Amino acid sequence: EFDMAYFQSYSHVGIHEEMIKDRARTETYRTAIMHHKHFLADKVVVDVGCGTGILSIFCAQAGAKRVYAIDASEIALQAKEVVKANNLSDKVIVLHGRVEDVDIEEQVDVIISEWMGYMLLYESMLSSVIIARDRWLKPGGLILPSHASLYLAPVTNAERYSESIDFWRNVYGIDMSAMLPLAKQCAFEEPCVETISGENVLTWPHVVKHVDCYTVTIQELESVTARYRFSSMMHAPLHGFAFWFDVEFNGPANNQHKKKPTTLVLSTAPEDTPTHWQQTLLYLYEPIEMDQDQIIEGSVTISQSKENARFLNIHLEYASGGRAFVK
Repeated sequence: EFDMAYFQSYSHVGIHEEMIKDRARTETYRTAIMHHKHFLADKVVVDVGCGTGILSIFCAQAGAKRVYAIDASEIALQAKEVVKANNLSDKVIVLHGRVEDVDIEEQVDVIISEWMGYMLLYESMLSSVIIARDRWLKPGGLILPSHASLYLAPVTNAERYSESIDFWRNVYGIDMSAMLPLAKQCAFEEPCVETISGENVLTWPHVVKHVDCYTVTIQELESVTARYRFSSMMHAPLHGFAFWFDVEFNGPANNQHKKKPTTLVLSTAPEDTPTHWQQTLLYLYEPIEMDQDQIIEGSVTISQSKENARFLNIHLEYASGGRAFVK
């Protein structure tokens, strides 16, 4: 039932429009496909979660022999029409169903997918890519993107805090600070998806999880834990923690060298071009005043919800200035 609701949400055109209009996302994918053109030439590709079929069409334009475009939502019906309108029905085969359920009669050379959710792992679509890889990918095949990293950093955001919280202290001359506990709970109980800038970030980020799409397992994604230790680069209030990610588009697993200067990266970092993923923020109920070089340390655990694996539970422990907290 959860999956039905999830796939249903992707049958609405708005979600696809938002993703396609995200130029940083769509153009990086197209550039990556063209960058690996020599590998795609005359090869068989699977597009996991093809949506409107745009990445499948890019692959066909790059010379792929056949592209299996798979999507479990009703958008697959539109994708078929889009493929037909571009005279690619002989090359792009749209399959309406889940990766776990559809059948492909041959092994494939390339898997492409835009599987990243908020905070990288929300929606847990990466497991579909892993299933496709284990079912169909030839040894030495190509996976795009090939690697992903999830980052965490402490942030300050006085403006946002004051917009949501501080205004209750004086509302048209009335002291409404009795509202503060409820306001904090409603505004900051769950993670917020919003855009911050590099200026909000108090320290260098910490890598919470690095994913190698050629080797990652489904079990590995069920729960991710990282310990961190930050040193504040400025005197400012700590309002919370931000997560963001980047993905790389590297060549096949058996053909990898150290990061080449040509490595293509799609980044959702605060200092990069904003994307529809924005950043994911965990705000604290009470800010902590930080001095320069003050240490913030603790751990974060991100685990798939037992009720619905597409949802995430976040357990954050943080300590600074001799006080420890859990969120």
